[in-house]
Amino acid sequence: MRVLAAMSGGVDSAVAAARAVDAGWDVTGVHLALSRQPATLRTGSRGCCSVEDSHDARRAADVLGIPFYIWDFAERFQADVIDDFVAEYEAGRTPNPCLRCNEKIKFEALLDRALALGFDAVATGHHARLVNGELRRSVDEAKDQSYVLAVLRPDQLAHAIFPLGNSTKDQVRAEAAARSLSVANKPDSHDICFIADGDTQGFLSRRLGQQPGEIVDADGSVLGGHDGAFGFTVGQRKGLNLTKAGPTGEPRYVLSIQPKTNTVVVGSAADLEIDTVRCVRPVWTSGVPAAAADGTGTDLRSNCLRFGCLVQLRAHGLVSAATISGTPDGELTATLTEPQRGIAAGQALVMYDGDRVIGSATITAAHRATVSA
Repeated sequence: MRVLAAMSGGVDSAVAAARAVDAGWDVTGVHLALSRQPATLRTGSRGCCSVEDSHDARRAADVLGIPFYIWDFAERFQADVIDDFVAEYEAGRTPNPCLRCNEKIKFEALLDRALALGFDAVATGHHARLVNGELRRSVDEAKDQSYVLAVLRPDQLAHAIFPLGNSTKDQVRAEAAARSLSVANKPDSHDICFIADGDTQGFLSRRLGQQPGEIVDADGSVLGGHDGAFGFTVGQRKGLNLTKAGPTGEPRYVLSIQPKTNTVVVGSAADLEIDTVRCVRPVWTSGVPAAAADGTGTDLRSNCLRFGCLVQLRAHGLVSAATISGTPDGELTATLTEPQRGIAAGQALVMYDGDRVIGSATITAAHRATVSA
């Protein structure tokens, strides 16, 4: 089997490539050049896609004795990830660029080119498992990346390999050291890879300019001002710079962003609690569920879904029991058993059956439908 190993220059992708070689496959390494200015995207352990990373990936390929290439995907990354990121914030939503990169770059642009060149699969260093073609959580819960892979379709997963899913990060680093890979102790990258200094608000301001507006409490009273509603996200408490306290004197949190009026709405922590989440554009990673924990499954006569599962609403968020209802290719509603806080439009709702990924959908709205007596 011919395997294209995506090598970012980090320890995970290097060990993943090494395990692909050990499996006896015909492996070629490729590093994706995603930045128009590679030297600008790293500050310490922040960021990625730098010249340093490409050199680290090449050195790892040399140790493994495999061919190595650099493919320039900078224009595609700019359009599908960076520009999308800016547009989503401008629209009052909070995107997940790692999820978008997996969807549009690694398992669309990269996979499509790999298949066109005669490769059978793409191997990556993601911490996730494939069992009988179905995506499952990694055994290392702290490093699990199934959430950001839940946008993948079954036909894409059929050409994916995740060699690290049965290992912890400590085991991966130990193996890298034993193989004399220089990246064994290289720090993980953090935050958003194309915002090396970690200043998301500054990054957005440079692209969208100042757009002054009001910060208002849930009751409509004006508590302060801002230079751009795009600089806020649901659940945010720090950096609000309110000029007066809320009606109750309690700390205020961002409840919603209203791009049409350029208004940021804040309220109490209790106001953040939601139990109903609406989503669109479902992707059924394991195929449309025919049945689930509550036994209801799909009503083929009405083409409606209704099933129980577990849901995760942000990359490192809590997992909640929920009932999903809607249509397989339209809008879904998740009704949570227990309320959660700080759920933002633009994020992904990922559905699980135990550790198996059922699918995902994009959150458009969240609210509290029930109030305890």
